[in-house]
Amino acid sequence: MTSQTLKRAPRDPHKMSQPESGFSYHRDFFEDLVDTALKHATKIGASDAAAEASEGCGLSVSVRKGELENVERNRDKSLGVTVYVGQKRGNASTSDFSKAAIEQTVQAAFDIARFTATDKTSGLPADRDIARKHPELDLFHPWAINSEQAALLALECEAAALSTSRLITNSEGAGVSAQQSHFFSAHTRGFRGGYASSRHSMSVSPIAGKGSHMQRDAWYSSMRDASELASPQAVGRYAAERALARLKSRKIATTQCPVLFESPLAAGLLGSFVQAISGGALYRKSTFLLDCMGKAAFPKHIDITEDPHVLKGKGSAPFDEEGVKTHARQVVEAGIVQGYFLSTYSARKLGMRTTGNAGGSHNLVMSSRQTRAGDDLDAMLKKLGTGLFVTELMGQGVNYVTGDYSRGASGFWVEKGQIAFPVEEITIAGNLKDMLMGIQAVGADTYNYGAKTVGSILVNRMKIAGS
Repeated sequence: MTSQTLKRAPRDPHKMSQPESGFSYHRDFFEDLVDTALKHATKIGASDAAAEASEGCGLSVSVRKGELENVERNRDKSLGVTVYVGQKRGNASTSDFSKAAIEQTVQAAFDIARFTATDKTSGLPADRDIARKHPELDLFHPWAINSEQAALLALECEAAALSTSRLITNSEGAGVSAQQSHFFSAHTRGFRGGYASSRHSMSVSPIAGKGSHMQRDAWYSSMRDASELASPQAVGRYAAERALARLKSRKIATTQCPVLFESPLAAGLLGSFVQAISGGALYRKSTFLLDCMGKAAFPKHIDITEDPHVLKGKGSAPFDEEGVKTHARQVVEAGIVQGYFLSTYSARKLGMRTTGNAGGSHNLVMSSRQTRAGDDLDAMLKKLGTGLFVTELMGQGVNYVTGDYSRGASGFWVEKGQIAFPVEEITIAGNLKDMLMGIQAVGADTYNYGAKTVGSILVNRMKIAGS
């Protein structure tokens, strides 16, 4: 390691002189920890090294039936070190920030590397891929809320659900969570960077009906900025309405029909596609979309974009977990796969270049060129015609090697574009390859689920196992 490698920008004496809101450590301290680790790694013979210091803290409060249930405060810290001895890699971590503990951790990573088999694809990112500029993405919005205030919000949310109808008879509880974290990472190829981020949420799960006819549902709101959360009244009422709509559910006969996935579940279909074209699955040849680059995985009207630099985006990041620069790109264009999701390691395994996706995808948006502004849920039900509208999925019956898909489900039977009655205790089955190619429409009723945004999705045909 050269002295230039560890060179840092001059510090502003007015910036970070104290830890940011709610944190115990400030960035300057984390920089020193990381530099100490990297210097010691070089001293004991590492050919390359990377280190990351991080801290997270938060508050979670839950209530049930008008009473406080739990108040949890979490605070954790960590220093992770990766050491390379040639093309051998070792990793170790510690929550002890003393100099002796840091040196012991580096030594542990070094010892692991020495006795690990050589891997020709192992190593830090190439210079051309390293992020040198880090855009400010407005990801940190600490929420100055105490346990009493959080409990009041949760109680309001639950009360709104319980007061929606006399048929809302019970509750599995409501909760409010305020979480924030920050980190700093660097490696011996010249990358240095870090930032703070936050994620806050409110949720409730009401129960409708009595005895053997009870139905439960839930809803939540999650944002980086607490001021953008839905109101407790809105979250509570909507959760209650969802539970009420499921009363008098029944089974249906086994059949084949079109299936409309509600937008939060549609994000899960998009997630299945991401997993299928991620580096690990591709180089292990454990995916139903093997060698799909430049080939059709969707019908021609489907596009998928990725933009890591959306302000306040839940999937935003100025660089990935390896310090690789992130950028906006077209993942699918007119149904054709334009790019995979690759880390440095998986890219080298495939003889390709990293896409800046070590750690996952960033703000994916799936859209259809046929979607019109008025294609809300009612319009999508009309497009469904007669078939199944799925609002809940259960189980993990997805085989990513073959694409076989089989999951428990509940929702609504739709006839002539109108909801006829709620449905439960059924199984929907198909193959993901056919399901993705069978997407007939994507709604304008877009919903953001973590790093994915998509409207409801209409699949042309699936098998329904009922009574």
